[in-house]
Amino acid sequence: MVPVSQETGQGASSIHEVLERVCRVMHIAEGFLPPAHAIAWGVASAPFVVHGVRSLTREVREHPESTLLLGAAGAFTFVLSALKLPSVTGSCSHPTGTGLGAVLFRPPVMAVLGTITLLFQALLLAHGGLTTLGANVFSMAIAGPWAGYGVYRLLRRLDVPLMVTVFCGAFVADLATYCVTSVQLALAFPDPGSGFWGALGKFGSIFAVTQVPLAVSEGLLTVLVMRLLVRSSEGELTRLGVLVARTGERAAVAR
Repeated sequence: MVPVSQETGQGASSIHEVLERVCRVMHIAEGFLPPAHAIAWGVASAPFVVHGVRSLTREVREHPESTLLLGAAGAFTFVLSALKLPSVTGSCSHPTGTGLGAVLFRPPVMAVLGTITLLFQALLLAHGGLTTLGANVFSMAIAGPWAGYGVYRLLRRLDVPLMVTVFCGAFVADLATYCVTSVQLALAFPDPGSGFWGALGKFGSIFAVTQVPLAVSEGLLTVLVMRLLVRSSEGELTRLGVLVARTGERAAVAR
C-alpha cells in the first residue's frame, strides 16, 4: 500500500520517496501538494498577508526612513533562504532568515517580506512553486516569524539580554518553519501504516531534527547582524522599540 492523494489519485511510491524528493528542493516544490491542500494553505495564509500589507504600508507612509532597514531585512531573508546547504543524514536544508525581520518590524510585516521572497525564488530560482506558495508562505513567512517573535517577547519580559533573545528568536523561527512543513507534508502524505503521526515522525526527523545545526548558525548570524545594526542604526532601532535610551546608556526592551 502506498500513500496516494485522494484529490489527485496520484502519490509517491513510498513515504521514503516523498522524503527523498522533498530533501532535494528548497521549499515544497511546484505541484507537490494535492490541489485541495494547496488551496487550503493559500486561503489560510491570505489574511496574514493582507494584514501585513496594511502594516507595511503604514510603516513606510509614516516612517519613510525605514525603507532601507526594510530592504535589508528582506534581503537577509532572501539570501539565507536561497542557500542550499547539506545537513545531517544526507538531506539538504536551508536557513530562513525571518527572525531578524520579525524582531525589527514584527511578524505582520515579515509575512509580506517572506511572501515576496518566496515568490521571487519560485519565479527566478525554481525554489518552491506558485501552486505551493500558500503552504510555503504559511510555514516560512507566518508560522516561523510568529513563533520566533513570541519567544523574543517572552524573554524580553524576563529581562534576558537583547542578543540572547535575538538568538533564541531566530533559532525558534527557523525550527518552527520546518516543524510546520513537516505537518503540511504529513497531512498530504500520511504513512500507509501509521497514518498522520507516523508520517509526521518521519518528516520531522528530516526537517526538524536535522535543522538544528542550521538553526544555531542562523541564530548566531542574526546576532552578528543585530550587533552591527545597534552600532550603525541606533536611532532607528530606538524608534522601532528594540532599543531605548536609559540613563545615558543603551538598553533593550520588549515591544
